[in-house]
Amino acid sequence: MLKICTCCISFILFFLSACNNQPEIKNLPEANTDSTQSGPPSWILQGNIYEVNVRQYTAEGTLNAFAQHLERLKNMGVQTLWFMPIQPISVTDRKGELGSYYAIANYTSINPEFGTMDEWKQLVKRIHDLGMKVIIDWVPNHSGADHPWLKAHPDFYVKDTATGKPIAPFDWTDVRKLNYDNAQLADSMIASMKFWINETGIDGFRCDVAAEVPKEFWTRCIKELKKEKDLFMLAEANEAWLHDAGFDATYTWDEFQKMKQIARGGAPAYAMDSILGRMDSTFKKGAIRMFFTSNHDENSWNMADWKTMPGNVHAPFAVLTQTMYRSVPLIYSGQEEPHLDSLRFFYKDTIHFGKYEREGFYRTLLTLRKNNPALAANASFTKLSTNNDTAFYAFERTNGDHKVLVVLNLSSKLQRLAWKTTPSASEWDNVFSGSRENVNGGLRIPAWGYSVYQLRK
Repeated sequence: MLKICTCCISFILFFLSACNNQPEIKNLPEANTDSTQSGPPSWILQGNIYEVNVRQYTAEGTLNAFAQHLERLKNMGVQTLWFMPIQPISVTDRKGELGSYYAIANYTSINPEFGTMDEWKQLVKRIHDLGMKVIIDWVPNHSGADHPWLKAHPDFYVKDTATGKPIAPFDWTDVRKLNYDNAQLADSMIASMKFWINETGIDGFRCDVAAEVPKEFWTRCIKELKKEKDLFMLAEANEAWLHDAGFDATYTWDEFQKMKQIARGGAPAYAMDSILGRMDSTFKKGAIRMFFTSNHDENSWNMADWKTMPGNVHAPFAVLTQTMYRSVPLIYSGQEEPHLDSLRFFYKDTIHFGKYEREGFYRTLLTLRKNNPALAANASFTKLSTNNDTAFYAFERTNGDHKVLVVLNLSSKLQRLAWKTTPSASEWDNVFSGSRENVNGGLRIPAWGYSVYQLRK
């Protein structure tokens, strides 16, 4: 059988996009209607994710204080709330004043700084009553440096061959790496995850550094968890094999890096074609990708999006994350304000809400996504060619009779649009202005501008 290297495939895809020869791309994930089977739950396909940093969200930094924002987030269109780790944080080798959220001291307890288990259960119920979903961050690769397992089950940990002491992965000196060669550890980890499903009613997990945990564990774990409930499983990684292990969605780290490169003028708009082409050639049918312009890691360490995509540069890339095929989009705590600063990792660093300057922008996009099946993760995607694909990125999404047209100006100059590939209709409804527009006649798109349309039923 003829074999072609991935580098050759990437070059071919890039060459085709540069020549404006862009065929329709279809990706049709199957919704999971049976919780005993693999596949994404149907509710996530037109859904979205909002990442909640409880510590930094309010001055109090508690679950009850965060709850005061639920109605606002519901009205903004948020569907799924992802809570960063809510378990107690280890004291041994703690970094900074408050420690890392990801140094877990106990897998089945609540961080007392945030509140109590009863308060968490009440919060989950209130979120569900509002029609939203809840997923929590899960840290399976390592525990905190004083987790009870270190004494009760020392074989749960990977040991240094020279000293016999548990090792810290990477430079994370406040945690200790878990050993998945130990079957009892695997059993204990799955049991801990089931606790949160059955005792508190959550709807899924975002799994930290998921690619550092063996595939064999995830295959078994996710299969067992989905017998409990129709869960959404998100892996913090961009390795394709995680979908084979049962994950519904993975991070778009490579796609995000390309967006940042375009945002600083280091690549043309059509550079997205090659990175998306690699996604299609690497990831299985049904693999959902979580697109974002910021998250807690990128905000804390790399100043996203307030420095990586400053000012109005943010807007077209946010539209891209909300409308791209395969996508379930993410909004990080404070992006709707916007909070133009990093949130420190090991210290108290409160978000100051009040203006909500981007809230209407996000509400329009989230509402469109909820109401128009053309933006479902399983809807088809057609790239459209323009007179200037160095600046413009344009495409249609289609699902039956439902269509959405997106035109992005990913450049620092005003551009006049002419089509080489004509959209499927000439008259569209502009979702931001509410006006009916003919898109065939020389649209003017401002620097870092965007136009999003849908067909009137």
